[in-house]
Amino acid sequence: MQLTNLLAQVSQSKLISIKWMAASLSKTQRSGLLFAFLGIFAFSLSLPFTKLALKSFDPFFTAFARPVIAALLAIPLMFIAKVPKLPRNLWRPTAFTAAGAVFGWPILIALALQRTTSAHVSVIAAVMPLVTAIIAVIKHKKHPGLSFWVASTLGTVLLVTFSITRGGTSNSDLFTDLLIIGAVIASSYCYVEGASLTSFMPGWQVISWVVVVSLPIAVPAAAIVYARTHADYSFHGDALFGLLAIGFSSMYLGFFAWYRGLRDFGVAHGSQVQQLQAIMTLGWSALLLGETVTLTMALSAIGIVACVLWALSNVNK
Repeated sequence: MQLTNLLAQVSQSKLISIKWMAASLSKTQRSGLLFAFLGIFAFSLSLPFTKLALKSFDPFFTAFARPVIAALLAIPLMFIAKVPKLPRNLWRPTAFTAAGAVFGWPILIALALQRTTSAHVSVIAAVMPLVTAIIAVIKHKKHPGLSFWVASTLGTVLLVTFSITRGGTSNSDLFTDLLIIGAVIASSYCYVEGASLTSFMPGWQVISWVVVVSLPIAVPAAAIVYARTHADYSFHGDALFGLLAIGFSSMYLGFFAWYRGLRDFGVAHGSQVQQLQAIMTLGWSALLLGETVTLTMALSAIGIVACVLWALSNVNK
């Protein structure tokens, strides 16, 4: 009850802060922020749905199957919308985006999860919003300002603390940590590169082309892995649901909103919304998987929200 009252009081103060911040943003920025939130909402479902999928499917199969499932939506939509061929000058950045979003993050994380726990992965992955901002600044040469970096760094520290409270200091080794770091860099880079592509086409077309160009590798890889591993697993209906959900939601529909949000709000500032993903994931894990939320987790979550609001409030400064 005390935890509930605390969260209610803090939520009221955060609501006031959000209203104040929204009033200082342009219409495009408010729209971008909303889309960024929607994207992270979809991404936050990835871990719980992946846990469901792993009940019946190999980790590598789930990684390769994601773009194949997403393509079931992407190809018909592209056909209906009569999307023109991808210009030759955009093939390279699209391929790089696919390398990070489709292969880099899922495969490296799958390798890491074979050697450690998801809680330990989340400790290192907590630096992703900060890494994304750094890559965006290097690529676009736009510096957000000192207060942004202070807020982003503090939020990252709180995210690491938040992850540790969930048991993220379990046994691991240097190679495993390097795999996780590689996954973080791959994912952060694909966010920045994909957002840059929205200057040439809508976000939904960006992620559609990303999954399409990955199919020559993803389809045979998924087929080979499934053929070699399916006998080791028993079928569960909720596992199939989880697999379809991560393919349609976190691999495809989530990027519709995410790329639009990064384009309209700015990659460096928009990426800080990603700090909220761990909190949303915790909520879904508690709701869908029965995980416990402690007072320390709740306080860490409140601090993270405050840091995100601080970082976002400096977008026009």
